[in-house]
Amino acid sequence: MGQIFEGLAWTSYAQFYLLSGDAEPVMPGDAFVGQENGLCGGSVDGTAFLITGTHTGLIPIGVQILDTPPAPGDWEEIVEISFEPLDSRTGLYGWGTDACVVLDLPHPSYRVRWSASGMDEGKAQDVASEEQPAPDRYDLSLWPAPHAPDAILRCTSNVAHFWHDGGFIS
Repeated sequence: MGQIFEGLAWTSYAQFYLLSGDAEPVMPGDAFVGQENGLCGGSVDGTAFLITGTHTGLIPIGVQILDTPPAPGDWEEIVEISFEPLDSRTGLYGWGTDACVVLDLPHPSYRVRWSASGMDEGKAQDVASEEQPAPDRYDLSLWPAPHAPDAILRCTSNVAHFWHDGGFIS
């Protein structure tokens, strides 16, 4: 399918959710159980908990569904999890909002890559507005793949190090 969304999406509390079917947002402490990475929690089937640098506001994000893993590109942070949809209807949600994009995921299992750049700058700015656009940006890529352990492929920012070191549970 390729790129299915590229634009601005609303976040609060530096969170996005990938939710399948009737799945509800999972608590962060549950989303990251048994994982190495702290930016994309996928411990609960049908859900993924995604961390951003910016606390509140509209953030640039791209979403793509692919046949194979994408090249890493120039992203500063890259993590991956396995994702098993509860049904084919899945949406990307900002905290407490409607879905900013709805995906059709017909396969039983996917690999999800959450890529980020500018997380430290986003955290320092805290709130994005028209006058001060978010300095961080994100990409969510999905492709069919069997279940595999989560992975940290690239980690450069203080924000990512904090979350990988147990930010929600430390």
